[in-house]
Amino acid sequence: MTKARTPPLRSGVAGRTTVEQRWEQFYRYGPYAVLTLATLVSAVAADLLMTRGEMYVTGALVAAAYGLQAVWGWARPRTAPAAPAAVAYYALRTVLAFALSWLNPFFAIYAALGYFDVEPLLPKRAIRIGLLTTAATLAGSQSGGLPPASLMNWFAFGALYVINTALALFFWYVGMREEEKARIQAETIVELERTNTRLEQALAENATLHAQLLLQAREAGVADERRRLAAEIHDTLAQGLTGIIAQLQAGTSTTDPARAREHLDRASGLARHSLGEARRSVRNLVPTALEDDDLPGALKKTVTGWAERAGIRAEFTVTGTVEPLHDEVGATLLRIAEEALANAARHAGATRVGVTLSYMGDEITLDIRDDGCGFDPTALPPHSGTGGFGLGGMRARAGRIAGTVEVETEPGLGTAVSARVPLVRRPTTDNLEPI
Repeated sequence: MTKARTPPLRSGVAGRTTVEQRWEQFYRYGPYAVLTLATLVSAVAADLLMTRGEMYVTGALVAAAYGLQAVWGWARPRTAPAAPAAVAYYALRTVLAFALSWLNPFFAIYAALGYFDVEPLLPKRAIRIGLLTTAATLAGSQSGGLPPASLMNWFAFGALYVINTALALFFWYVGMREEEKARIQAETIVELERTNTRLEQALAENATLHAQLLLQAREAGVADERRRLAAEIHDTLAQGLTGIIAQLQAGTSTTDPARAREHLDRASGLARHSLGEARRSVRNLVPTALEDDDLPGALKKTVTGWAERAGIRAEFTVTGTVEPLHDEVGATLLRIAEEALANAARHAGATRVGVTLSYMGDEITLDIRDDGCGFDPTALPPHSGTGGFGLGGMRARAGRIAGTVEVETEPGLGTAVSARVPLVRRPTTDNLEPI
């Protein structure tokens, strides 16, 4: 019937090219072979079916058919599918085949060519006309020749025409469906190749991006560790050294040996404490005060010791139900308290400080209030906002555990520092599943 432009998938592009080459050979040499076969068969039965005059006419038509095929063989490579020249060739060949089949039914072999190349030669809207015309020629020859000689021949012609038409249209429809399916498959393969190419490019870009992210993460980790060490040095060593200097100055300014010894002992204790904090800061361990006490106990000792050294009245209060906290939470709040108390001693000129630790369900807050001189928050030096020191250091510490630090102050009205962090409980063996 119609040519299957794209065969069932065999071996990809290579298989499809081979089939197209075979169809190309058929279009070039097939009409000669079919016409020759039809002529030979018709010649054998010529004495039974034709008069001498019909033989002469048949010979002329066969010569015309060969001539038409020779002209088309020359013109076909330069003719586009469904072009006017292709339509003219198909129409002339169909007329010649019909005339030859009228003279000798065996020339229906030649007329059958109209089934095979109807699609490349005719436009789509004319394909059915070509199939129906070819079916009429074949039905006529199959029913005993054209025109039908009797009523029975007419009946046979009608039945055979219906059968030939149905088969021709069916196989043409199947061929169209297969061609459309093959076209969709070819487009899908092309799209998959494009997608694979884009995927390979994306993977290459992702690999480059991954390497960049690793480098950035490494740099961020280094920077974070530097900030942590800087904050630890500021919150422990710097404060300890400040206390040591204050005690040494107090010891050298008094003439009472007992008082001088007391100041020296305090300076020595601060030095040992600072040394221990320095070691723990390097190892990223919890502060010394939290090794033996929970957060309320550590804060109480910190507030009491600070009040004795600074000579400032300080009160510590705990509200809510005390719960064991994760080490990182306790260390963060303790460091914030130490920094706030150090600021109150150095800058506020306060006479009274209150520290309140509040357990509130899934949050814990730490409030440090003083009655000092206060300050203008908008006039803070640049390093106080960021960098891990002062108020910026408090906010950075709280931010690492999803917490916040708020400061309320005005010149002459004291300062209130409020840290709010999630209440993360310390993991216990009771919460671990048995192995």
